[in-house]
Amino acid sequence: MSDKSKSKNYKALEDRYDKMIYKRCGNSGVLLPAISLGLWHNFGFVDDIKNARDILKCAFDLGITHYDLANNYGPPYGSAEKNFGKIFKKDFKPYRDELFISTKAGYDMWPGPYGNWGSRKYLISSLDQSLKRMKLDYVDVFYHHRPDPNTPLEETMGALADIVRQGKALYVGISNYKPEETVKASKLLKDLKVPFIVNQVRYSILDRWVEDGLLEALKQEALGCIAFSPLAQGMLTDKYINGVPPNSRAAKESRHLDINKVNATINKVKALNTIAEARGQKLSQMAISWLLNKPEITSVLIGASSTNQLKENVKALDNINFSVEEMTKIKVINKG
Repeated sequence: MSDKSKSKNYKALEDRYDKMIYKRCGNSGVLLPAISLGLWHNFGFVDDIKNARDILKCAFDLGITHYDLANNYGPPYGSAEKNFGKIFKKDFKPYRDELFISTKAGYDMWPGPYGNWGSRKYLISSLDQSLKRMKLDYVDVFYHHRPDPNTPLEETMGALADIVRQGKALYVGISNYKPEETVKASKLLKDLKVPFIVNQVRYSILDRWVEDGLLEALKQEALGCIAFSPLAQGMLTDKYINGVPPNSRAAKESRHLDINKVNATINKVKALNTIAEARGQKLSQMAISWLLNKPEITSVLIGASSTNQLKENVKALDNINFSVEEMTKIKVINKG
């Protein structure tokens, strides 16, 4: 995709840090915005780069300093990083030291035995490619995207350690690691004296697997936690309350959401929406607020298809406190 817009050079708003909440990531020196922007969707070659550019600028003007990518975001693979690189060069180069940029490797990226999982060869090669695509000298955090059952954890963590020593990443993280794997990774990286600061995990009101030991492990290891899919692939919005819209993700039977899942969950969603309305929030805003109310959560990672959607979700920060009664009602609904 190409950007044919003739917009002037971007100048960030001077008051961009006034309203955003920043939270410490574990016991590190890093402060992350309570809401981070993920580039999983809407930033590939199939998308409109002007819209992508507007979203990134809007995010920074709202105080969102953390942009989260991965090697295979697109489609096609690599295209989100490449488009980010174009936008970075055009608009954000003067602000590089104010940005916290992350990327990952661990899922399928290129053909053959070295384009997936967690080998030293794959991780180091992948980051080298990512840096070229994004036109960066380094990323702020590099993640191993998922555990590899066949590669020794010592090899994977050793590769992350060397990436930091080579100056290609300032910090390292993991994603989708369970409690025992997280503790083992933390011990290895501590022994290697590597700044390991965060585990990025799927977490929402409807998907609470992390409460079964992982949040406790993160607290024990003094690690931050970034929650992705806070809206449960769109379930925790008002999109499906009156049925499945024809162009929605569920109607297209995506890998992450289908009509059967919507139908099985819709009564819970409607009950949660009633609580959100009583709080003066949209359901999506309450879902984000609910996560930020938890001390273990450093940042909530959201996607955005437009600047309006981004602004709407950031308004979740206006009300992140919950009464005991509200929390009890949400717990009862979730168990029902």
